[in-house]
Formats: sequence, structure tokens, C-alpha cells
Amino acid sequence: MLQITPQEKAHPVGLSIVVPVYRGAATVGRLVQALSALDPAGGLEIVLVNDGSPDNSGEVCRELARTASVPLTYLEHARNYGEHNAVMTGLRHARGAYVITMDDDLQNPPEEVLKLYNHARLGGWDVVYTRYAEKQHEGWRNLGSRFANGAADMLLDKPKGLYLSSFRCMSALVVREVTKYRGPYPYVDGLIMQVTQRIDSIEVLHLARMEGRSNYTLKRLVLLWLNLATNFSVLPLRLAIIAGVAMGMLGFLAAIMVIAEAAMTGTPSGWASSMTTTLLIAGVQFLILGVLGEYVGRAFLSANGKPQGVVREVIPARLAEPAAPAGDARR
Repeated sequence: MLQITPQEKAHPVGLSIVVPVYRGAATVGRLVQALSALDPAGGLEIVLVNDGSPDNSGEVCRELARTASVPLTYLEHARNYGEHNAVMTGLRHARGAYVITMDDDLQNPPEEVLKLYNHARLGGWDVVYTRYAEKQHEGWRNLGSRFANGAADMLLDKPKGLYLSSFRCMSALVVREVTKYRGPYPYVDGLIMQVTQRIDSIEVLHLARMEGRSNYTLKRLVLLWLNLATNFSVLPLRLAIIAGVAMGMLGFLAAIMVIAEAAMTGTPSGWASSMTTTLLIAGVQFLILGVLGEYVGRAFLSANGKPQGVVREVIPARLAEPAAPAGDARR
């Protein structure tokens, strides 16, 4: 018999699964079918967020909302805002005591959902991330993930070495606090680290992509890293200060060398060294200005009300029809 925790009794459903959909028409149906066969404690609901997908994912998801055997909510963004923005939209419509976020590409086996959910709820964790013994991504994508996680170790107040996976489970407490953020540049993991440190991870399978290719390009990975670096940390600004101090010290030492050379030879060496020093200092100055500009630009766009995500369409989950009394049943 499944054990129901007090937290699950306080919510309409035990587990919500939020799936951002982008170019997922070929896989999202199989994912929903597999998830619908699960029987988690407290029940299950699915929230699909179509993030302006250019294929026919919208039609597929609407049909799933009509025919799914479990409660399924469909949300459609008016345009493509990005994975983390779509996840934030889905979290705001999730009703579960725990919420799992996962991709639509079936690289995370649906069978691992119960393992992740039970580890979180029975262990009393606020957040549980997944890690993989072997990731079935392309080499450049794995390298980008390692870079992003290494940067997160420096920029975020997170447990050292914790792998930040998009396949994660959060308690309703964390979801409530995370969704208070209304800015246009969400980074879900950065928001999580601001809420709780009661975080764990478990190892799960990671399968090869069944259809198509990854929606993450180098540009998207860079933009995601910028969200992490400039929205949830002032470390880049501190590094700019360190760079400025270092260049000042270097300039001071160079000035001493020039004075010493002039005293000994009467003619300081000229154009090449001067141009090298000038270009080096100018490069650092422009780097610092770029960092400052990124912070100011994001603050400007946030103040001007750039939306985190505009929902064009909502198809709420169909409620189960109450069973007819035995005396009223048709013969």
C-alpha cells in the first residue's frame, strides 16, 4: 500500500509533471502515454507547455488534453521564450505536493519518475536532482554542460559538485517561492538555490535521443550561461574590479621600468611596447564596460516590463466525472 504523507494530503494531487514542449510532436505523445501508466502516491497530473514550437506540437498536445487518461493541462506560449521560461509557466499551473520537470525527448525514461518522486517525498528533500553515469548527448553539448555546471559552482550558492539537471523534483514549498520571480530572464536552478539548501541527487538512466536533434544550440547555451552569470551573481562585477586592479598594478610596474630605462639609457623603448600596453588596457576596459552593460541592459528590460512568458491558450485538465449511484445505473 502506498504511503501518503501529510504534505500530499494538503494538495489536490501528489505529483505534477511539467514538460516544456518544443519540436516535440514526434515524442510527446509517447511520453504522455508512458507517464499515464504510472501510479504515484497521491495521484498524477501532467502539464504540457508548448513554447512556441514551429512544428505541429500544438495540435498533438491539444489531442492529448482531450484523450489523456490522467488530468492533463495544456498551455501555449504566444512565441518562443526559452526552456526555463516555459518551465516557470508550467510551475504556476502545477497543483502537486511535488513537481517534476522533464524534457519531451524521452532521454529521461518515464520509469525513473517514481524513483525520483519517492526519493524526494520519503526522504523529506525540498529538491532532488538527477545525475547520469553516462550522458547520451553530443560531445560539444556535454562539454557545454560541464562548463555551465563548473560556472554554477562558482556563481551559485549550491552544494559543491551538484549536477544541475533539467530532470528534477521540487516540493510545493520550493515551487511557490520560485514562481514569485517575474523577471524576463529566469534561471530555475538559480532561483532554487535562493530558496533552499535541502537538496539531494540520485543517479538515473539517460537514453539516446529517439527523434531529431537537441534544441540547444551554442547560442542558446551562451544565453543560458549569461542568465546564470548576470541574474543570480555579482561575481562578474567583482572579477571586473580584480581585472582593473591587476591592470593598474601592471601599469604601475611598467611605469617604474620605463623610468628606470630612461635613467640608464636616456631613451625608453618605443612604439611596439607602448601599443601593446595600450591595447591590453583598452581590451580590459571594454570587457569591464561590457559586463556593466549586460547588467544595466537586463535591469532596463526588466524595469520596462519585458514579459517572462505570454500564454496564448490554456486547456485545463478535465476533472474526473463522479461515479453514478448504484441505484441510478442503467440496466
